[in-house]
Amino acid sequence: MLNPNLFKIPKIIIALDFYDKKTAMKLVNVLNPSIYYLKIGKEMFTILGFKFIKELHQLGFNIFLDLKFHDIPNTVFNATKAAADLGVWMLSVHASGGKKMLISAKKALKSFKKNAPLLIAVTALTSLKEEELKDIGIQISLTEYILKLSQLSKDCGLDGIVCPGREAKKIKFLLGNQYKIITPGIRISKDLPHDQNNIITPKEAKEYKIDYIVIGRSITMSKNPIKKLDLIIKSME
Repeated sequence: MLNPNLFKIPKIIIALDFYDKKTAMKLVNVLNPSIYYLKIGKEMFTILGFKFIKELHQLGFNIFLDLKFHDIPNTVFNATKAAADLGVWMLSVHASGGKKMLISAKKALKSFKKNAPLLIAVTALTSLKEEELKDIGIQISLTEYILKLSQLSKDCGLDGIVCPGREAKKIKFLLGNQYKIITPGIRISKDLPHDQNNIITPKEAKEYKIDYIVIGRSITMSKNPIKKLDLIIKSME
């Protein structure tokens, strides 16, 4: 269980975006699994595979498998089922895959019943700029696009969405507080934005009623990650 003192602030997911296991475990070994979740994305899953997830489970961590499935419905069905078989806590698909794909992903979890992971749809990447939507033929604004995909994902029975922080308030208002919002692109004042264009602070994440914040390079590139995490938590309290 998570620390009850943290229930009123966004829960923290640490993105393990490393290129080797040794470096990743250096950080993992100083994290408390009762407070922090871990995210395994394409990089680490490609390098270390499902065995690494099993090792992290043995250490007591809940895992967000963030592979952003986006394919034909049958392929996503099988991929989602395979991911759920790993015992992960949460997994992601791309909302832009469409209604049939999203429904297929949800159906893949039916047999897992209460043990099914949370199924989360990625709406728009935090690196995406407004003008880039037009490059892929989308003529509505970025906010409209995110809200449209959020509504579609809920209609298809998913548990929540990944979205830039500034849209979170509107999504909570439209879809209800029970619908989970996961937001990357979290930075504190001295952090570099890197390739993220839609960024917010941890304090803003709390104000926007975001459920989970994903923090990567702000922690993984820090000389003192625990001190940095303490500062982030204090800023939200």
